[in-house]
Amino acid sequence: MTDDDLARLDLAALAARIRGRALSATEATRAMLARIDRLDPALRAYALATPELALAQAAEVDARLARGEPVGPLAGVPVAVKDLCWTRGMPTAAGTTVFADFVPEVDGTVVRRLREAGAVLLGKLQMTEAAFSAHHPQVVPPRNPWDAAAWTGSSSSGSGVATAAMLCFGSIGSDTGGSIRFPSAACGVTGLKPTWGRVSRFGAFELAASLDHLGPMCRSAEDCGLMLGAIAGPDPDDPTATQAPVPRYVDGDADRLGGVRIGFDETWAAGDVESEVRSAVLAARDVLRALGASIVPVAVPDTDPVVAAWMPICAAEAAVAHASTFPSRRAEYGPMLAALLDDGLALSAVDYQRALLVRAAFSGRMAALLADVDLLLTPAMPLAGPSLEQIAALRRVPGHRVRLQRYTTPFDMTGQPTITLPGGFTTGGLPIGVQLAAGALREDLLVRAGRAFQRETDWHRRRPAV
Repeated sequence: MTDDDLARLDLAALAARIRGRALSATEATRAMLARIDRLDPALRAYALATPELALAQAAEVDARLARGEPVGPLAGVPVAVKDLCWTRGMPTAAGTTVFADFVPEVDGTVVRRLREAGAVLLGKLQMTEAAFSAHHPQVVPPRNPWDAAAWTGSSSSGSGVATAAMLCFGSIGSDTGGSIRFPSAACGVTGLKPTWGRVSRFGAFELAASLDHLGPMCRSAEDCGLMLGAIAGPDPDDPTATQAPVPRYVDGDADRLGGVRIGFDETWAAGDVESEVRSAVLAARDVLRALGASIVPVAVPDTDPVVAAWMPICAAEAAVAHASTFPSRRAEYGPMLAALLDDGLALSAVDYQRALLVRAAFSGRMAALLADVDLLLTPAMPLAGPSLEQIAALRRVPGHRVRLQRYTTPFDMTGQPTITLPGGFTTGGLPIGVQLAAGALREDLLVRAGRAFQRETDWHRRRPAV
């Protein structure tokens, strides 16, 4: 098997080969490091590669297997994490210059749990400034491996690029307004945004505390389920982490979806979207129906007010997160993040409360909707393979966020989980994503539906020619 053949394996397949000693963790790690050396100077997915640490962790896994000792579910699998995850003894800049010298003394909970599961850390992945919507002017953004002129999504851009370009077997992203979903859709990978609180946020740099989610970005729904199982669960270091037990997300029947009720609001989900997005969503609906799911017409509550309310909440919470450095070190901030923090500092308590009331009302309505159906089918975004130029132009349009974030932000505001699945390609060869949402803590059902969908389609198996 060549290094490139090895790199094309799914996480689950690689983990099985390493456990069965058909392949060593060191071989897998060296193959990934060689690809990073060869491809990442152009793709810029990594903010920091950690080859010495990775090889040491891989050697430890190989030694444990040779001694017949038990290993974790991700033993020997090379992964990478978004650079807002604390890593003991190495920089965690979170896409900023203001925190470029920050070196945590402990691992964040997600990093620690990946290590305990046996994963090998290849490095830290590049991201937008402090996980908001633009890269810092001094940071070279990652490049989409499908097309250098295409958007990579924000803010887990490096996670999307590295996973799609086979520079890791899985990655960690974060999502506050869509930043697992957008890069997954734009780069053609599978992303799982868990229920808020399902994954501890301890040791992860905040954008907006009540909106931030950490979750896996992988090549398949099965891989996402394996990674989520390793990182989810209660955490004494994060009092907001849910106490609910963690299920085995990849157990059970994933061949059919009989008895699963999937809500679909065609006007909302397939109306104001580009034609290729509409085609992908309708095709996904047909696949899910053929798998035995019942497609149930539903009426999604108006999402425009809750998307509009997201901005003041995000701004106020981000201002709290940056209180020690902003505005005192304003000159080190990029213009978009600085503008957000200015808005947060200027926001009145009355306006913040108005936004919270919009959020609470919408959350109640969505909880009721997802009590009547098991899943909800939506696009991941209304645009099909947008270019960097198209996104830049869109940002100059007043109210652009309300349309762009229509299918992502509502589920950050409610905290409900979603999975983004590759659902097709544009005529220009760029990926299109579709999304399933579920009620709180129903990631098991999202993984099951995603696995079934991916057994009937091959969109997730297509790789960019890098």
